[in-house]
Amino acid sequence: MSEDFYRIKRLPPYVFAEVNRLKAAYRAEGMDIIDFGMGNPDIDTPSHIVEKLIETVKKPRTHRYSASKGIPGLRRAQAGYYERRFGVKLNPETEVVATLGSKEGLANLAMAITAPGDVMLTPNPSYPIHPYGFIIAGGALHHIPALHDGRFDPERYLGAVYDAIHQLVPAPVAIVVNFPSNPTAQVCDLDFYRELIALCKEHGVWVLSDLAYAEIYFDDNPPPSILQVPGAKDVAVEFTSMSKTYSMPGWRMGFAVGNERLINALTRIKSYLDYGAFTPIQVAAAAALNGPDDCIAEIRGIYKSRRDVLVEAMGRAGWDIPPPPATMFAWAPVPEPFRALGSMEFSKILLKEAEVAVAPGVGFGEYGEGYVRLGLVENEQRIRQAARNVKRVMQNADEILSRYTQLNPRDGD
Repeated sequence: MSEDFYRIKRLPPYVFAEVNRLKAAYRAEGMDIIDFGMGNPDIDTPSHIVEKLIETVKKPRTHRYSASKGIPGLRRAQAGYYERRFGVKLNPETEVVATLGSKEGLANLAMAITAPGDVMLTPNPSYPIHPYGFIIAGGALHHIPALHDGRFDPERYLGAVYDAIHQLVPAPVAIVVNFPSNPTAQVCDLDFYRELIALCKEHGVWVLSDLAYAEIYFDDNPPPSILQVPGAKDVAVEFTSMSKTYSMPGWRMGFAVGNERLINALTRIKSYLDYGAFTPIQVAAAAALNGPDDCIAEIRGIYKSRRDVLVEAMGRAGWDIPPPPATMFAWAPVPEPFRALGSMEFSKILLKEAEVAVAPGVGFGEYGEGYVRLGLVENEQRIRQAARNVKRVMQNADEILSRYTQLNPRDGD
């Protein structure tokens, strides 16, 4: 009997597991870890959403099985959001399906549309479900470099997509795009989407857009939806999440909207796998979408303030972090004294020497090496404390590196 199951064998080792193990061990020793590692929002869910959940859960009839594709009121609420926010009209019956967070939606759509050996284009570095949803479904990957010199370059990105479409055999079936991006926090404009849609329509490639961070942005230009491009619904589906917009991560509520054929495929797959989210959660989610937007602005403001404190405080500590234009993450180059060690080893040093946890960039793909991701999930006081701890590491870099290399000699040393 095989030691590993087929799909499990196709998954690489979980890079973050070692950092998580060390984090747990150090906490058990009494260390006060300031944790920027996981994008787990710590802001309270707005009270009117919680109150709607409590009101609804008191009704016994809501305790029964729900609707896998989402209750009608929730799907109408999501369609209303798209029309207000993006000027995009959606048919809530055929172009909207509720998902258990955007992650579940992406994974199940990958299962629905992927035949063994199908080639999918995914960004690298990338949120892990983007590539590994297709790997689990039996597909093959072709990575599109997401960054050039640490930044998103639309022309080079589109050029890489063009080359992949024209050179790969078999030709790619679908492409995943993610703006604002997790982990890199990069953004795109509508012109990029126009060119991408035109290219994919010409060659019959599906487009899966992850717009989970639609409302977490820090300038005067809200991120666009790919569905704002005329004709995009011919080939595109888009995923959104309430986790960050309304600080509802544990509620597990998201959506897929767009192309009817893709939405129907996802709906059918889900009908075999789940009965949808608990009805009171769906009712509360509809209340959020139909309710006031001031809570969204408040949450956005908290992340912006944390971003500014992080960039300023770490800069004074000797670690220059580019200010992210969007998302709840900063994508930071490994500081020069530690760059040769790589992102994983630098992450371990920060844990041990500064009691600060970050996510190593290599965990998001090989092109993420040389960077770490910091989540804006600690309050401003804790961010400043983290910076003071990091400053000690930067000031004692030579001694730490000397001690580290003695304890962890590399081959040939």
